[in-house]
Amino acid sequence: MKRKIAVSILSMAVLLMAAVCYAEVNPPQVGGTFPEIELAKPTAPAELQYLGLSGSGFFKVNQIKSDVVIVEIFSMYCPYCQGEAPNVNSLYSLIEGNPRLKGKIKIIGIGINNSLYETNIFKNKYKVQFPLIPDGDFKLHKTIGQVRTPYFIVVKLKGGKTEVIYSKLGALGDNKTFLDQIVKSTGLK
Repeated sequence: MKRKIAVSILSMAVLLMAAVCYAEVNPPQVGGTFPEIELAKPTAPAELQYLGLSGSGFFKVNQIKSDVVIVEIFSMYCPYCQGEAPNVNSLYSLIEGNPRLKGKIKIIGIGINNSLYETNIFKNKYKVQFPLIPDGDFKLHKTIGQVRTPYFIVVKLKGGKTEVIYSKLGALGDNKTFLDQIVKSTGLK
């Protein structure tokens, strides 16, 4: 009898551990925290300056000198990402052209299954002015829930914390409406 109980307990423990190991990772949820992923610092001085960073190596989203960071998860092979590129570029220009928002909202892209070479091809082809970070080994992609592309996450930075205020698959839609939503959700003035 004791042996049956011990075997049952052991079996349940093994099943529980397996469930934890294979648990699905969900994308960052609104109201939650953005994962502390390490991103490769851009090598271009202008991109480092844009992010408020220096040197080489790695950085985390909470180290970007900004109040809000828009993270675009894309792939150079994704036709939807290619189609959305002009709209995201327009969003970047809208932010940078607005003295109230410039420096307070930054954009970065994470290229899923893209090497630095591939992210640079995308950057040049679509004239992207914000930093694109490669994720050739899917490491970052796994950490953020293996989302499809394009996926946008907006992170409010405050005191080293990273609060997710927007997390959604697909096109952004109207840039002015999207920016108004960000300003309202974050309390930017």
